[in-house]
Amino acid sequence: MPKSVIIPPGTSAPIAPFVPGTFADGVLYVSGTLPFDKQNNVVHVGNAAAQTRHVLETIKSVVETAGGSMADVTFNSIFLTDWSNYSAINEVYAEFFPGEKPARYCIQCGLVKPDALVEIASVAHLGRPEV
Repeated sequence: MPKSVIIPPGTSAPIAPFVPGTFADGVLYVSGTLPFDKQNNVVHVGNAAAQTRHVLETIKSVVETAGGSMADVTFNSIFLTDWSNYSAINEVYAEFFPGEKPARYCIQCGLVKPDALVEIASVAHLGRPEV
């Protein structure tokens, strides 16, 4: 099965061996996305809502680079470091998915950088075989 790597313009080098997105058989898989700036430093330290917005904007850029929109997102995996941030994360999340919501799960866990409060990975169905 052919696949295409999706890297939005201006994307910095990842901190591990992965790409921002992979498109195969009409489906876009967006890697776990953390609230990183271009130098892979955590942004908006201590602010779960701002970190969530940054993460979802980054995911949006991957989806749009592949030719889709956030309406094409069908599933999200959400990782948070503390349940006390759940409400703030959901408020921002709802802004990015105002209509029918994607399926999702949310778990509390440790993340790769201690100042990161949220990480999200997504799946989008773009309905065409190649990018």
